[in-house]
Parts: sequence; structure tokens; C-alpha cells
Amino acid sequence: MERLCGALKPSVRRNRVREKDAQRPLRDILAKNMRRLRAARGLSQEALAHECGINRTYLSAIERSERNISIDNIARIAKGLKVEPWRLLRDD
Repeated sequence: MERLCGALKPSVRRNRVREKDAQRPLRDILAKNMRRLRAARGLSQEALAHECGINRTYLSAIERSERNISIDNIARIAKGLKVEPWRLLRDD
């Protein structure tokens, strides 16, 4: 990777930002659907995390689109929300 005085060149930094933005839309959809479904069921993040067997801070980071999430954890969250997993990834 090209470096300039120990830091990434601006062009390399811009490419990394674009890569991150390209990966976010599905995470944003997942986060939006999780928040909406959780609120509709009257669950706190802590209650949903307990129901799913997932750490609350991890669940919170998923709802903020900050974490990549495995298919297994999507299934666990879907089960906790009592929906099919594909509903969490659907862009309505």
C-alpha cells in the first residue's frame, strides 16, 4: 500500500472510504429493520439481547451499522424478534 510520510496517501484514503460506504447499505437496512421491529414489540435492546443470547453492546453496535454480523447471528436476532431472517434484510 502506498504511504506518504507514514500516512496513507489521500487517494488511498478516499478509496477506503468508498469501500466502506459500498458495504454499508445492507447493514443500514438491517439496523433500520431491527430498530423498527424491536420498537414494535416493545423490547429494549437489553431485552432483545437477552432473548437472542447476544451481548447488548454488540446488538447496539449492529443497530448503529457499526458491526458486520454473521448469518447465524441474523438468525438468532430474527428468532428473538419472531420474524423470518429475510425480513431483517428486506428494504421496504
